[in-house]
Parts: sequence; structure tokens; C-alpha cells
Amino acid sequence: MKVQHKGLAEGRWAKMPLCEQMANIGSEVSRALNWRKKGKDDFSKRAINRAFELIDITVVSTNKYSRLKELLRVKETLIDFFYGENEFSSSETLWRSYFNHFNYAARRKS
Repeated sequence: MKVQHKGLAEGRWAKMPLCEQMANIGSEVSRALNWRKKGKDDFSKRAINRAFELIDITVVSTNKYSRLKELLRVKETLIDFFYGENEFSSSETLWRSYFNHFNYAARRKS
């Protein structure tokens, strides 16, 4: 897979607070949802794959088990929603709500 976020993978990402990291991941998820709604599956898949890449970079840079567990659960559920049969019954509304909390927290700290 081609690395889209090379500068972030080289260390800049690890210096960001978790809420900022999650807000950025949420931006890619939001893009994927928007493209999906417009019927542009190719663009949707590219956006969600960028989100997965950011999650993977976050996993590598974290040293806390609770964060690791949350990140991997989010990735698993997103994979199920975008590529699987949606066994976890997640929805566009749920994903937007989940990531909006991180956007709010990131803005408050700025």
C-alpha cells in the first residue's frame, strides 16, 4: 500500500495529542462517508484507507494499552462498516457522532 501520510509517519504524528489524532482520523472517515453517500465508492475507499493508515500510525506511536484497545476496536468496526456486512450495526450517524467529540475536544485545546 502506498503511504499517504509519510511526514506524519516519520514522527510528527506522535507529537500530537490523541484528540487531535482522532479528529484527523475522523476527517478522513467523514470524507469517506460523504463520498459513499454520493455513490463515489472509489473515492470513499481511498478516504477510508487513509483513515486506516492514520489509525495504524497512531497504534505504532501509542504506549498505552487502553488507547491501543480503543484504536483497534475502531478500526475493526470501520472495516466491518465499509468492507464487511456491518455486523456491529454501525451507521453514518454513529460515526459522525463518535468523531465529533474528538473534533470538539481538539478545538477546545487549541
